[in-house]
Amino acid sequence: MAWIQIRIPATKTTADAISDYLVEAGSASVTFMDSENNPVYEPKPGEVIFWAQTTIIGLFDASHDMQKVVKHLEQKPELQNNFNYKIEQLEDKDWEREWMENFHPIKFGERLWICPSWRDVPDPSAVNVMLDPGLAFGTGTHATTALCLKWLESLDLTDKTVVDFGCGSGILGIAAIKLGAKRVIGIDIDQQALDASLDNAQRNGVKNQLEVYLPKNQPDFKADILIANILAAPLRELHQIILGLGKSTAEFALSGILKEQAQSVVDVYQEHAKIAPVEIDGEWVRVSGIKNK
Repeated sequence: MAWIQIRIPATKTTADAISDYLVEAGSASVTFMDSENNPVYEPKPGEVIFWAQTTIIGLFDASHDMQKVVKHLEQKPELQNNFNYKIEQLEDKDWEREWMENFHPIKFGERLWICPSWRDVPDPSAVNVMLDPGLAFGTGTHATTALCLKWLESLDLTDKTVVDFGCGSGILGIAAIKLGAKRVIGIDIDQQALDASLDNAQRNGVKNQLEVYLPKNQPDFKADILIANILAAPLRELHQIILGLGKSTAEFALSGILKEQAQSVVDVYQEHAKIAPVEIDGEWVRVSGIKNK
């Protein structure tokens, strides 16, 4: 299906209204983009934050009359005095196939490969995790996931119990099982993530070793290894819950943390653990350590 889009510059005071106007005009979707370089990483639950300079992108079916859309927008008070826009024709592509073709097997450490389920494995003798992320986060291509995978690959997980807190696609938990873990408990607030984790576990022949739970349903247990790839704010706020899932000397790794946020996470966890040197990958870091309380 062919598409056409209109780009409109906005400010944080006009962005919401312009979005509504595009929906009124028949837009199939509206996207907000930072016009400069001031990303917003962690809004509070239910909070919507707009950048000082925002680009609003309205997506329309290519058959849509864009002149009518422009006339509709020109009448709105936020746009009457300064209405700049750009209309662009989008190439008609199978975007899912485009993404699939660019997702290649990736190696982590000495022996672990994450392989798209639709590709052949590069090294059949290695530890191979076959992955189809579906609607859940986690392919191994992002630095936060890569940092966790490298950490897991470096451990002796033989017969260990592992918690994957915020399990997403299940990539970390499945990798842990493939690396020798006896049991993995995946926890996520999104049922789609739990479903994706189980599907990927089935694909890898390890479904019997993976248990997944919503937080309200998780059983009572103590794990040897804790891993949480979420964001800095929930890592700080939930530190007692996360550490409480581990044994008194459990090893843990935390990711989804920007470099400038690392110290604030370390400050919270070092009260309960011995913290290892922070591992950096670009603008992201991994905080790891061993519980001592």
